Amino acid sequence: MGKIIERCAGIDIGKRFLLCCVLTGAAHEEPRSETRRFDTTVPGLERLRNWLNDERVTDVVMESTGSYWIPVFNLLEGRVTIVLANPEEVKNRKGHKTDRKDAGHLADLLRHNHIRSSYIPAEPVRQLRDLTRRRVQLTQDATRERNRVQKLLEQVNVKIGSVLTDVFGVSGLQMLLALLEGRAATSEIAGLARGSAKRKIPQLIEAIEGNRMCDHVRFLIRGCLRHLACLRRGSRGTRCRNPPPHAISHVPEGLHTVTDHSGRGPTFGSHDLGGDRARPRLLSNR
Repeated sequence: MGKIIERCAGIDIGKRFLLCCVLTGAAHEEPRSETRRFDTTVPGLERLRNWLNDERVTDVVMESTGSYWIPVFNLLEGRVTIVLANPEEVKNRKGHKTDRKDAGHLADLLRHNHIRSSYIPAEPVRQLRDLTRRRVQLTQDATRERNRVQKLLEQVNVKIGSVLTDVFGVSGLQMLLALLEGRAATSEIAGLARGSAKRKIPQLIEAIEGNRMCDHVRFLIRGCLRHLACLRRGSRGTRCRNPPPHAISHVPEGLHTVTDHSGRGPTFGSHDLGGDRARPRLLSNR
């Protein structure tokens, strides 16, 4: 059996409020238990922090429920040792149906050192994670927009995607813009090919000939292109934003930068920024 924690607390977190159970008492005694309810607003969390300080609580446990635990963590970080429990690991052992009992059971598990904490990286690494995840989201959104454009082109019998490797390359984009203008002849549009695509002009003419491009589809494609431009600006913003000066020192040893699929430069994979996940607990300064 591990060392008994004499002053600890278990927090059951919800969207609007939380219940905190504090257990205090010597290791050889039955602990005194007290449970209070607090709102999850900043003033409510400050009252929670003050109460834990008055009770001289040293360790706190809460489940990593969605993002609801983060505001609580923000207010308690650096004041107590925080144990972030995986809900799947404590669910089978809890066996209780009320928030009040859940908080008490979490506190009891923590008191007897029966909870393995999830790893919480330092704040600079969390910021790097946010930037990386945001860039991934923007990249995925841009891919979906490109697929929408190609689907619209297929619907109006424009088959340049079957001829060109990349419809959004230099040649493909010039042809797409000419199709949106709706003024150039098929041969003129195909003549916009650049580089190695020039060898495919006969196939491009066949891919464009007889298309059913109309104002309705032009309107939809222009909307997709505007959204793509916005996504590109957002992606460039995440690349250009410098991480905090002290962030790199917190990146786990052995982390390597990897090049993104667009070949535009190195980036950090969010899965590489987790550090040593075998660490049993996050130790905060008290």
